[in-house]
Amino acid sequence: MKSILTLLVFLTGGLAFAQENPVSLEVSAPMQTVSCDNDQAERFYHLDRIDGQSARAIGDYRGEGCKTTISAALSAGNYVLTVSALGFAPEQIPFSIDGSTTATFTLPPVTLKPSTTNLNEVTIFGNKRQYIKVDADKTTVNVKENGMLNSGNALEAVKKLPGVIASPVGGLTLNGKGVTIYIDGAPSSLSGTDLQNYLAGLPAKSIEKVELIYNPGAAYDANTNGSIINIVTTMRKMKGMNASFNINYNFNKYQKPSPQILLNGKKDRLSWQTMIGYNYIDGEMRRDNIQEFTSFEPNEILRQQSFSETTNRNFYFRTGTNYRLTEKSNLLFNYNLNLGNDHQVNDGTTVGTGIDFRTDGISKDKSYVHEFSLQYKTKLDTLGRTFDVTLYTNLFGRNPMTQSRAFENTAATYNNSDADFRLANYYVKYDFAFPFEKLELSLNTGGKFNVTKVTDFGRYNFNSASDAIFDSDVYGSAIDFDYLENNLAFYVEARKKYKKFNFSAGVRFEDFRVKRDASTVADELEFNTTNFFPTAGILYEFNNNINLNATYTKKIAQPGYFTIDPNTSTFFNQYNTSEGNLELRPVFFDIYELKLTAFQYVQAGVNYVVSKDKNQFVFSADDNELVSNQTFASFDKMKTLTGYVSFPIPLDYFLKSKEEFQKRMNAIETMNYIYLNVAYIKTEVEGFPFEFPHESIMNYSAQAQIILPWEITNTMSYNILTKGSWEIYRIDKPFQSFDISFTRSFLNKKLNIGLHCFDVFNTYQVNALIAGRNLNTNFHEKMDSRTFRISLTYNFGNLSLQKDDTNINIEKTNQSGGGLK
Repeated sequence: MKSILTLLVFLTGGLAFAQENPVSLEVSAPMQTVSCDNDQAERFYHLDRIDGQSARAIGDYRGEGCKTTISAALSAGNYVLTVSALGFAPEQIPFSIDGSTTATFTLPPVTLKPSTTNLNEVTIFGNKRQYIKVDADKTTVNVKENGMLNSGNALEAVKKLPGVIASPVGGLTLNGKGVTIYIDGAPSSLSGTDLQNYLAGLPAKSIEKVELIYNPGAAYDANTNGSIINIVTTMRKMKGMNASFNINYNFNKYQKPSPQILLNGKKDRLSWQTMIGYNYIDGEMRRDNIQEFTSFEPNEILRQQSFSETTNRNFYFRTGTNYRLTEKSNLLFNYNLNLGNDHQVNDGTTVGTGIDFRTDGISKDKSYVHEFSLQYKTKLDTLGRTFDVTLYTNLFGRNPMTQSRAFENTAATYNNSDADFRLANYYVKYDFAFPFEKLELSLNTGGKFNVTKVTDFGRYNFNSASDAIFDSDVYGSAIDFDYLENNLAFYVEARKKYKKFNFSAGVRFEDFRVKRDASTVADELEFNTTNFFPTAGILYEFNNNINLNATYTKKIAQPGYFTIDPNTSTFFNQYNTSEGNLELRPVFFDIYELKLTAFQYVQAGVNYVVSKDKNQFVFSADDNELVSNQTFASFDKMKTLTGYVSFPIPLDYFLKSKEEFQKRMNAIETMNYIYLNVAYIKTEVEGFPFEFPHESIMNYSAQAQIILPWEITNTMSYNILTKGSWEIYRIDKPFQSFDISFTRSFLNKKLNIGLHCFDVFNTYQVNALIAGRNLNTNFHEKMDSRTFRISLTYNFGNLSLQKDDTNINIEKTNQSGGGLK
């Protein structure tokens, strides 16, 4: 360990003091219609190097006001700087560097003129809005500008993204690979239904964009399920004081409003934003499980049906500030609060040979989430070297309480329970970025230390009709669960461009120290894992628009607390139990991918994932017992092959003139298009006997935008998962849904009104077979998925969107194998 730390410190220190000759470009670009004294509008700068007839992008920059200084490491040669601003036509400034020692160049001034209607001859840099942008390493989906995605919650929005599939038991995958959820670049410490509830309580209106990261490189945690969905929340900080009010009114059988107010502003060096809102949603769910217990002769059949009505109430408060310490450094602080108060009423029946059993129950669950993050970002010099350090804390707790009882002539089986769950997650991480422009080389290094602590104390009353579970400390039995994880990590990764090739390689060192303790086992369980996780990639650029990328990554996934906690569920009866599996081991992944991307919209690829000790949710039964045990089990090896393709169909190319099509290409919000995603998934499982063959499965999804008369935007989404084998589950009927939305802006875009319908034909339902030890379960689940929604947003104040740039170019470029930009 000491030698590794010494090596990393030496590498970091050596890189930090490496020297190159920087160049400062002084640019003057006043607007024709605004005096410089009153001009605080944002400018976008795009720098290209000209080599013969070809241009190579150097970088994109931002500034405010008439004059800006751009710092870059430039060798001798010819360059073009393109200057643009919202509402103004771009201007180009050609210049040359002769290799002299001059450190500052004053470029010829240009004047920005208002845009004309002759848009077919205009090239816009930096401010072009896109619904979706495909890069070699990730796909970025704009949520803020999409009426279909931004009217609900984060969970609804994520499930509609191309390549994202919800499994029969509620998890998410991306192009056939498991998913780890990140919020603003930080991995979520929640898992299972706690994570889903958190996303359901996060308003989609707070999301700027979502990044689908297919093969995260060494800079990301090795503790992922293969891919990452990074939800980037909006932090618009505009001049003066600004506000917006949003309300969603949801109705199906129930009618409930969800209001929200957003306040933001900027004064001098301080920018801030605050979001306050409340969700109130009612719903219902029907389940019908036909369970065949195979240890009996003949087999015994139980049919278990249930109907539940759920009320979800959620208050959230999200605030963030950015203080610009200097022109090169920012200090950002975020605090998020989420308070949940859920209530569920459940009726159930169990029918079998000589069995006619009925239960009802009431479940209450109060929860909270506190998130704190402090981030310092700075440029170390004018060569683009940066340093970023983040401190993060997440505190989560919930208190589920259940009261259930039996009916009729059954024995007394009154089951009352509650649990006291607490999670605390703390981490600090740092990142250095060292670009070497002359060598077309980039180096990144960093580290992280993380502590996660979970406690859960479950209390149970059996065979008692008393309500004491809710108002006293008298319990029949209890289960105590404790979990502690320490994680230390360091990484180094490099990227090198050579002609049309971009090479990347990295390694991440991860040390996990995990302790699990429960009153249901005699001894504390320890899992210590120390390993290196390599990543490698090669990208070949056919031209500026088409490239082919091949990558390999090795990952690990620690079992989520939701899968190992014995107090997984407090709702049970004499025919059902539910608990976590303390014996689950970490899962190791080897991931291979080959992908072709083109024109920032098209991707086609294939990936192959080999996972060892993969954890899956199963139903099982002990010999000669009519009790269904719900838990998680490890599978020796699981191999998943996925092929996928995503591409747009630009309807305006066929329906409009060439000039109109080119005009709309520069304003994607006015484009008519259909975006298609098709995936083929084939899974092989070792280490578990199945009574059915594993068949491939297909997923088809489409998102469409149609511009109707009167400036109405119509968005539609359709998704279907065909019959076949999904991991260890057999899908007996397709999953499918169709959503439609109409939005229009009024009062110079200050007022936005939307009408939405989700699952228009009410067809989304789960029908699957889960085969387990001594038990085959035909699982059917149908919720009231057809929901109508009216959304209204009104914006107050200055809408000129003069953003506060906090990025300062510290983001890793093409994490999984792309080249330098």
